[in-house]
Amino acid sequence: MGGYLASMAGFGAYTAAWATAVRLRGTPVPDRPQPWDVVLTSVATFRLSRLLSKASVTSPLRAPFTRYVGPQGPAELHEEADPEGGKDAVGELVTCPFCTSVWVVSTLTAGQLLWPRATRTAMGALTALAGADALQLAYGALVSRTTGDD
Repeated sequence: MGGYLASMAGFGAYTAAWATAVRLRGTPVPDRPQPWDVVLTSVATFRLSRLLSKASVTSPLRAPFTRYVGPQGPAELHEEADPEGGKDAVGELVTCPFCTSVWVVSTLTAGQLLWPRATRTAMGALTALAGADALQLAYGALVSRTTGDD
């Protein structure tokens, strides 16, 4: 329980720091988000969360807190939290795309308030990457289906 409490306290401090930065900068907070920003933020959060929590190329970032189990999907790994040395809460956080997405969406939301053009550009790139990934998977499924390779 201590690790989860520390994670919650860390998230609270993280979001408080972003909120303080937004307030100090004097950035007005919109009455409501624009629908396009919600869609863009959703797709970018999905892609960045999976990239951070599951991708093979980011496994060195997770390695201090996890242990490798095996491949999970195209360019993704199945890793489990390392239970030794109190690393299990962090290990669960960094291997769970749902858990990571809470941190990512908070970061992207703050980024939209502080640096809207740069943040939307980065989110556009992540959204394009998610689209490209979907096309790669669809193409692979189509080739497998037409050639009979499974």
